Amino acid sequence: MESNRKVQYLAAFSVSLAFLAVGACSAWPTPVLLKFHNNETSVVISNTEISWMLGLNPIGFLIGSFTARFVIDKFGRRYTLLASMVPVVVGTVIAVSVTIGWMLMMTQFLWSFGTAILCTVQGIYFAEIADKDIRGTLSLSTRYMFNLGNLLVIGAGPFISYQTLNLCLLFIPLTFLIASFWIPETPYYYLKEDKVNEARKVLMQLRGIKDEKELDSQLALIEMNVKEDMTRSSSVKQLFSGAKYRKAIMIVSGLKITSIFTGTVTIRQYFGRILQEGRIPKEMEGTVFIVFGAVGFLTAIVASVLVDRLGRRPLLIGSYIVTGVCLAAIGIYFFLQDAVLVDSAAMSPYGYLPFIGILLVTVSSTIGFNSIVNFMPAELFPLNVKAIAMSLNGILSGVLGFAIAKSYQDIKDLCGIYTVFWIFTVFSCAGGVFCYYLVPETKGKGLAEIQEMLQSPWLELRTYDGTAKFNIGDNKDSEEERASLTEVTKI
Repeated sequence: MESNRKVQYLAAFSVSLAFLAVGACSAWPTPVLLKFHNNETSVVISNTEISWMLGLNPIGFLIGSFTARFVIDKFGRRYTLLASMVPVVVGTVIAVSVTIGWMLMMTQFLWSFGTAILCTVQGIYFAEIADKDIRGTLSLSTRYMFNLGNLLVIGAGPFISYQTLNLCLLFIPLTFLIASFWIPETPYYYLKEDKVNEARKVLMQLRGIKDEKELDSQLALIEMNVKEDMTRSSSVKQLFSGAKYRKAIMIVSGLKITSIFTGTVTIRQYFGRILQEGRIPKEMEGTVFIVFGAVGFLTAIVASVLVDRLGRRPLLIGSYIVTGVCLAAIGIYFFLQDAVLVDSAAMSPYGYLPFIGILLVTVSSTIGFNSIVNFMPAELFPLNVKAIAMSLNGILSGVLGFAIAKSYQDIKDLCGIYTVFWIFTVFSCAGGVFCYYLVPETKGKGLAEIQEMLQSPWLELRTYDGTAKFNIGDNKDSEEERASLTEVTKI
């Protein structure tokens, strides 16, 4: 069976190279902000420009997510994946070429614009090419490649020049474009475009099926699912007014809000500055950067193994709880240091607490919500609104990301860094409660079976046993829809 999935694994690896590129770009501020602070570059940039540079990152993500909604269905999943690297390459060329601080705002904008398109289409692509029992594992392969990109930049960044770092970033997306030009389109997209023969060839390639009857049977099941999905409207209005989409919208929005406001992205961006404020010995800065990047990478590999074994729900709930405890502990440390003004000699033995706390936050969030929240939306929305829903999810990420990027420094200056960490703690705990009561388990379920599951009452979602009860007011389907859903739950 594993040999039949060779193309799925190779396609996943090829796509994951794009996440190596955007992971490296995402970690770029971590060593570079310290270089700016220590005047180690020729770039002239103020703290205000740095704030706006980081603030434009989520704005680029917002606009990229909006753009992806049109590109994915117009040109297909494959071409959208390849095109997502073009703005990343252009942004890196700008970083290599300029010495003016405000021009780096364009670099961050283009990087996040390409990242948004990539993240939006990747979830759809893997959901449509992967067998259901390895869908989570393949989706998370992108996460550990993203974290490998983090590791390379965070680990090497402090020890190489600013210009050398930027040139290295240019090499990775070009490698992806060369290695991924062969990847197939998805059978779902071909069927959506009424290209049945192409869908048949791709399905044979992806599943390694040689038996004609089995191939025709699987193709018929997917085609039934696609036709059932495409009979419904795919407008934004329909997404928000359609009763059957409300649960998915609430689940995805809740996960996105709580995951972003745990502050893990902001903590990574300001990692070096946070450690300096925590009074970690200066001679240890290079070492802790390497350890930080390595832990993130190794944890992502562990997450890819656990997600299809333990399931989404346990990892989500556990990661939110552990992250909340660690964030609270970091907040207490800074409260004692900055508000209570405990003597520095008394605090000195605990100087590594912020670093250890951030490491544990990285481990727990990477194993759980930071990984799962990226691919779960593609599992929860049906084909007819998937591109719209994923784009809107990205837009929400951009809005929330901009809010937290711009407010971090203001709240820190006004109320102290400990207040920031305690705000993160509240959202992390809220995320755990939200997941316990409202997030269903999708492990091992086909895409059509997940749609059937979402027709169950809220209270039955977390204990769903595979038999949906269609007796709840605004979530009723027609008899024909119920029958078709039942037929295709094996997909």
